[in-house]
Amino acid sequence: MPGSALDPLVAAWRAARRVVVLTGAGLSTASGIPDFRSPGGRWERYQPVPLPDFLASEHAREEYWRYKGQTWRVICAAAPNPAHQALADLARARRIHLLVTQNVDGLHERSGFPPDRLVNIHGTDSEVECMGCHQRAPRAVAQELWEAGTAVPRCACGGPWKPATISFGQQLVPEDLARALREAAACDLFVAAGTSLVVGPINQMFPVAHDRGARTAILTASETPFDHAADMKLSAPVAEVLPAVQDRVLGA
Repeated sequence: MPGSALDPLVAAWRAARRVVVLTGAGLSTASGIPDFRSPGGRWERYQPVPLPDFLASEHAREEYWRYKGQTWRVICAAAPNPAHQALADLARARRIHLLVTQNVDGLHERSGFPPDRLVNIHGTDSEVECMGCHQRAPRAVAQELWEAGTAVPRCACGGPWKPATISFGQQLVPEDLARALREAAACDLFVAAGTSLVVGPINQMFPVAHDRGARTAILTASETPFDHAADMKLSAPVAEVLPAVQDRVLGA
């Protein structure tokens, strides 16, 4: 993409004292992980299972694990792409104050992003939680059972294991949401990358930052509800935009 198209974002990033970033599924598509809403995305093949359905129905639990078990194979085969690496480099250079991700694939962690400045607002696929006793364990504990043919892996207590992600109908971790919104209110540059900004309540980071006077940038090919209010909108692939921004910000 022409370097001039990046000029406003590069200038804003250089000038900013507190940059807050929100990432979504579009950040990981270049790693081979399909997003949710695009043609061919995950929700064309699987319907999400809300938490109340998971808790009430063995059939729903089987459907949930069929989707999650297969998705975990895709995640394990994926690697951080240049967008993840660019964000990690910017964070290590103290040019990102906080990154909030809607993704559960763990690619930010695997890119070396500093964990103290990372919030996994929708949880993680790398652990499982028992819905009976609420014990947590590494994903492999349940995944190996599923791979061996167990339709719904269970904890020793008898409760079903569930990947430690936030399902529809499940509350976000209050402390994580409060931190995300607090930092959005305090930033002077807010960047939404690879997210359609339609999933609430975390999408409220954008209006919170905007209303407090922060510069705002949306980096995604899709339309979002906040395009009209953004100072900058770049539709080129984030795996191209973010490395180019990182080169110019850190090379300044």
